[in-house]
Amino acid sequence: MNLIEQYFENAVTFIPAVVAIAGVILVLALARFILDKRYAGRPNSRFQMQLILLVLSFIGLLVIIMSLPLSDTRTGQILSLIGILLSAAIALSSTTFVGNIMAGLMLRAVRSFRPGDFVRIGDYFGRVSEQGLFHTEIQTVDRDLTSMPNLYLVTNPVKVIRSSGTLVTAEVSLGYDISRRKIEKALRQAAADAGLTEPFVHVMELGDFSITYRVAGLLTEVKQLLSCRSMLREKMLDRLHEAGIEIVSPTFMNTRAFDTSKNFIPRAEPRESEESDTRTTPEAVVFDKAEEAESLEKLQERFDALGGELDEARAALKEAAEDRAKQDLQARIDRLETSRTRLADFIKRRAESPRKE
Repeated sequence: MNLIEQYFENAVTFIPAVVAIAGVILVLALARFILDKRYAGRPNSRFQMQLILLVLSFIGLLVIIMSLPLSDTRTGQILSLIGILLSAAIALSSTTFVGNIMAGLMLRAVRSFRPGDFVRIGDYFGRVSEQGLFHTEIQTVDRDLTSMPNLYLVTNPVKVIRSSGTLVTAEVSLGYDISRRKIEKALRQAAADAGLTEPFVHVMELGDFSITYRVAGLLTEVKQLLSCRSMLREKMLDRLHEAGIEIVSPTFMNTRAFDTSKNFIPRAEPRESEESDTRTTPEAVVFDKAEEAESLEKLQERFDALGGELDEARAALKEAAEDRAKQDLQARIDRLETSRTRLADFIKRRAESPRKE
């Protein structure tokens, strides 16, 4: 009988710890549910959600330790051990799990790029589709999703294509027997046909058998980057052929017999066939997730901006003295509230019906 009583007394001492564990699990699950609801329409807010859950998990661990049926000395020793381990983790943060968290904090503070931006990181090129506490995800030109640790982004150069515009370039090698001015004129016209502004041509190399030319122009609509790169090369072919310029190596050889005046230029096709071309642009297929992330973030920015305008209008209403001014301000507040409500509903619908990957 004494053994049963002793067992029961020992079990009772663990009740606070069991309650604490159950409470921590419940709080974390509830916090996850609330955060999922709160940040559902904000694809770039995964960072904040992960950070909040991490802090809550650490606090929950401390609560569980404090509720264990241990002496004050033993509890202090465990807390000291946790402090030592945490210090060691921070000391090794440049190459450890904690390093990615600190790198994520740095990227968020610097904010050199955001979802939807074109980036090149080492051998990887694509659009940012997600930024998290531990990693950043980009959607490559193959439509695949590539996750990179934040520490890798901090320790490697990240090339971000400016949203205001970028240069699109292409190169071609042509023989010395063709006039440079004639070539430059055709290449500049090709860049203009491809929708590029301020086109220019550079001579990149004087080789043993050919000259390498580079044509470039400013593309202001960076979302069409892939299409424009291809279109520039298409227009280069068309303009050079129209100018009677062969795009073949000076060492070009063919065993078939041709007349010396024969030019290897395809027959011209009517321009109407290009104007009626209904080909799908690659950007619509390749960067679907990145495009959705960017659009949702811009919608959220507009939602926040409306909130700021609403606060300003309400403050002005309190200070207004004339009845006419109050009526105008109240009408503006009503319009802003209506717009903000509609935008919130739209963001919620977009978040609840995400695109399938």
